Amino acid sequence: MRTPDKNTLENCDTLMLDMDGTLLDLAYDNHLWMEVVPSEFARQRAIPEQEAREQLYAKMRALRGTLDWYCLDFWSEQLELDILGLHREQNHRIGFLPGAERFLEQVASSRLRVLMVTNSHRSTLDLKNDVTGLIRHFDGIYTSHDLGHPKEDQPFWQHLQEEVGFDPETTLFVDDNVAVLNSANTFGIRHLVAVAEPDSSAPAQQVDDYPAVDRVARLVSQAAD
Repeated sequence: MRTPDKNTLENCDTLMLDMDGTLLDLAYDNHLWMEVVPSEFARQRAIPEQEAREQLYAKMRALRGTLDWYCLDFWSEQLELDILGLHREQNHRIGFLPGAERFLEQVASSRLRVLMVTNSHRSTLDLKNDVTGLIRHFDGIYTSHDLGHPKEDQPFWQHLQEEVGFDPETTLFVDDNVAVLNSANTFGIRHLVAVAEPDSSAPAQQVDDYPAVDRVARLVSQAAD
């Protein structure tokens, strides 16, 4: 795994951070979508759980990377389930990745402009903030639903640029999704870092095309070395 330059933060004036899998443990989301939603879908339809999983996963594969993929309202309508209610039932699983909260405290007190840049639906963001209080550390919160496009698409970055006025040359963007990093790279953001361990319950993902850290807190510890 190629690590970022230890001066990466020092060379930037804007820090953009993803939420799920970068700051918050993706284990919550993966458990909900891979276990809880299929089980509830099967129960409601009175079908075997394996059949429910096959139907649900096929829908997900078809929409991966689109705005609908990230939209709770869309899935609630499509599946005829209270998706936000299921999220609330599992909110005890919401939590920071190791070191992420301390990292936010450190960068929030620095000279950096710190922005959350997330595909999360606003309802999910609000729920996770109720549990963790993470948004208090940010100078701005920008979601794909507010901007009308997922981070995987270039219009997202174009609209974000219009709202924020960031300099791609002095911006660091951190995300666990390589497809999103590819999109940011296409837009011209110079400093990109992947999180290799977004889910504490799963093995690390292989990252070949970008500098990577196992957890976002390493960015501060590396700068201090």
